[in-house]
Amino acid sequence: MTELWAALFVMLAAFMGSFGSVYFKKAANKLEFTVKALSKNYDLMKGLLIYGMSTIVYIIGIKGGELSVLFPLVSTGYIWICFLSMRYLGERMNVLKWAGIAAIVTGVTLIGLGS
Repeated sequence: MTELWAALFVMLAAFMGSFGSVYFKKAANKLEFTVKALSKNYDLMKGLLIYGMSTIVYIIGIKGGELSVLFPLVSTGYIWICFLSMRYLGERMNVLKWAGIAAIVTGVTLIGLGS
């Protein structure tokens, strides 16, 4: 049986990981493969830190339930990415992207009901 706290931890990890991806995207725009440039790419460092923390939260979360129920919750990260990309990267949404978000929400809901 999957505990509610486990589902919340997995969704929190997905949310945190989405922020990590935004920082990685910002870091990629100024990426240079020299030690000096990498050490000064603070967006890269922030992305790595947030991703690392989200991994720890995820591992704690999957301890509390069935992976077949919890892993689909990671897909909520795609929803967060859309919103964070609009807010922090100036990206735009279109009808197909909104339809994709609706499909993700529907799928996660159906998996949750099926457990």
